Amino acid sequence: MSVEFIGYVSHQEQSEIHLLHGPTLNPPYIAAVAQAHEYAGFDRALIAHSSASPDGFQIASYVAQQTKRLGILLAHRPGFVAPTLAARQLATLDHFSAGRLAVHIISGGDDAEQQRDGDYLQHDARYRRTSEYLDVVKRAWTSAQPFDHTGEYYRVTGHQSQIRPLQQPHLPVYFGGSSDAAIAVAGRHADVYALWGESLAQVADTIARVRASAAKHGREQEIRFSLSLRPIIASTEDAAWARAEAILERAKDVVTRSPKFTVRPKDPKNVGSQRLLAEAAKGPVVDQRLWTGIAALTHAAGNSTSLVGTPRQVADALLEYRRLGVSTFLIRGFDPLEDALAYGRDLIPLVRAAVAEEEGQQAEAAALV
Repeated sequence: MSVEFIGYVSHQEQSEIHLLHGPTLNPPYIAAVAQAHEYAGFDRALIAHSSASPDGFQIASYVAQQTKRLGILLAHRPGFVAPTLAARQLATLDHFSAGRLAVHIISGGDDAEQQRDGDYLQHDARYRRTSEYLDVVKRAWTSAQPFDHTGEYYRVTGHQSQIRPLQQPHLPVYFGGSSDAAIAVAGRHADVYALWGESLAQVADTIARVRASAAKHGREQEIRFSLSLRPIIASTEDAAWARAEAILERAKDVVTRSPKFTVRPKDPKNVGSQRLLAEAAKGPVVDQRLWTGIAALTHAAGNSTSLVGTPRQVADALLEYRRLGVSTFLIRGFDPLEDALAYGRDLIPLVRAAVAEEEGQQAEAAALV
């Protein structure tokens, strides 16, 4: 099991320590951050989705144009376009990106956020819709003959697409969601299941639950796992913790002034945020270096927990998660461009080297059996 690193490309400079500024859609910034990730050795970069953000398909197309090797993980929310149309859009973009596209399916855990785009389905119904949506999308990607579909949410008659993904049999499908309804969909459809940065014990528990769900479809050995974290690294451990505290102090000012955070409920309804807040309730540090300060401050607004330490200490912590079954790490910093370069210089090579050494040892041991 090799290791994959995913970064993050936003449409403008922003983070918990940077108030939104400049144009809402900033092409030079997008290009610079994407190219920084490519230079730093990331495998992919996530392009996120929200009810207010610019269109991710067009940003993904621009990122593909501005890079040569970097893969793209495009967040996509079912329910707003027909699955047959989405299948063609994604397949077309896969060709324009020379087979570098993957899709991250997010059903939506926040009723209020969904309703801003006119979606009034309740939580569990959204996940049932997602499962049916992916049934149709995958069939559109792979069917050699016209097909019909009649389900709870979609009806299709005689569909056949002229365009299929360049990657076969289909694009990699990443999937997130921590509720029971989400895990049921993950077991059926996900190539990669994405977790936020929780404790080792919580991650092990979730991996077991997802594998059990996948086993119902004969997929327990196929599904892979991604973990999202915000590493804070420095040359010494003391310096790294001092940097974490400085980030928290800066974030306290930004969070009180940024609309992104001022409208966030203190008791989020999505299970992923609830789980992060449960980790934060254990204290500011879990498992020696999993820092929950920003998660507590922002009421777990997305990927908000950090591993803090020297590059070697953070690499060792990532390897502990890998031994639980995690093969992908989605890492992004609080200074997005600068941290991407720092990860590429100081962190990613350490993890890759350690993984290669472990895999070599395992191959040698297997040869002796």
